[in-house]
Amino acid sequence: MLGFRINRRARQVPAALVDRFRTLPAATVSDVMARMVAGGPRLRPMHGGGVMAGVALTVKTRPGDNLMVHKAIDIAAPGDVIVVDAGGDLTNALIGEIMSSHAAARGVAGFVIDGAIRDAASIRAGRFPVFAAGVTHRGPYKNGPGEINVPVALDGMVIEPGDLVLGDDDGVVAVPFEHAEAVFAAASAKHAAEEKILAGIRAGIPQDRAWVDETLKRLGCALDAG
Repeated sequence: MLGFRINRRARQVPAALVDRFRTLPAATVSDVMARMVAGGPRLRPMHGGGVMAGVALTVKTRPGDNLMVHKAIDIAAPGDVIVVDAGGDLTNALIGEIMSSHAAARGVAGFVIDGAIRDAASIRAGRFPVFAAGVTHRGPYKNGPGEINVPVALDGMVIEPGDLVLGDDDGVVAVPFEHAEAVFAAASAKHAAEEKILAGIRAGIPQDRAWVDETLKRLGCALDAG
């Protein structure tokens, strides 16, 4: 039935490539994707810190209902990130301490929830990655409907089953399966260049800042205007 189904995932980013992405900041990956991909500023890390990287197991659910989230935990493979499109509704929490603990025990790499969580203190005290839009004590319903392994969109960021999902303190970014290798290569080069700049700054090496005035002049800014 459309709107109430569980699909198989047809493809996924290889685990070895996921591990390589762990070394990259989400911001750098975002930059090389033209700054056009983001899950929205509301998706904040609710856990105690650390990088999340994994393969998307997507869930689309009715706001406030977590029946399909439970099923996603049951069928998740180690290294999966359970990505939940709950419409951004914060009325009812979709996961809490018990569900996150169960997911961690099964080897799930983390949760991304466009919705709310609860048991925030225990999740914050742990290292299991949970990104969500908010917190509420009100519990969920378990009636459905919902879908697993379908394309979802979080604040305009489309995530398909098997895409790569990366999260850190700056937020969450999704890398499409078909572009993952190219994005990694571009982000690695940019990260290396930025690390070189930072090393120079820390060493007291003067930095070439001529580009700032050159850009201002090109854009028609009046410099040293009296």
